[in-house]
Amino acid sequence: MHAVIHGVHGSPGRTGWKAFYTRRHLQSPTEAVEWATLPPDAVSGEHRHTRTEEIYLVLDGEGEFFFNGRPHAVRRGSLALTPPGNTHGLRNTGDHDLSWWVVETLAPATQAALAAPAPPGPVTPRSRPVPVHLTDLTVTPHVDTTTVFDGPLVAVDRHVLLAGEELVTGADSSEIAGFVNAGSAVLDLPGATSSVTAPAAFLVPAGTRGRLTAAEECELFTVELRVGPA
Repeated sequence: MHAVIHGVHGSPGRTGWKAFYTRRHLQSPTEAVEWATLPPDAVSGEHRHTRTEEIYLVLDGEGEFFFNGRPHAVRRGSLALTPPGNTHGLRNTGDHDLSWWVVETLAPATQAALAAPAPPGPVTPRSRPVPVHLTDLTVTPHVDTTTVFDGPLVAVDRHVLLAGEELVTGADSSEIAGFVNAGSAVLDLPGATSSVTAPAAFLVPAGTRGRLTAAEECELFTVELRVGPA
């Protein structure tokens, strides 16, 4: 189930929204891992990012991603990166719901301001604007985000597993957030085994390993979120 929100970022209409993990659940300096959906013709309004770095990963449907006022066509598998100092938004141009995964992390300047013992001054984003950063993960399944982002988000990957195939994921200094977008799998974590059927999110804590075994053909996405310093 998800919440229905009206007037997101100043746009009329409704948006479906669900937070899988927020800062209190995560080891990395990550604001939230979320899911959102728009009905046909609806818009998630353009807004400026000043303190966070954010990805939009289109899970289903087609639309237009607005980056600094310019529209760019997106569809299932499109990954868009937004560094601080830029505006972005999304419009559903298809005939069924447009759904996307959102991972929003704290930029280094924001982390420093939150850690300051005295009341911090304004957070100054890195000098921008920049060109749009869009990747089709169905063509390029691995994206190194460190060329665009300064914060904890290191990489985004798309995986397709056939029935019986396995994916082992995890890192000593990073946590892995994942989203199963199609199919089903069995997730083994230390001390726990769970069946995961799309659509579903999962989290592999830093210092552990997770093993996903596909029960049927399975599409999933993972992001690496660094816990320690760069």
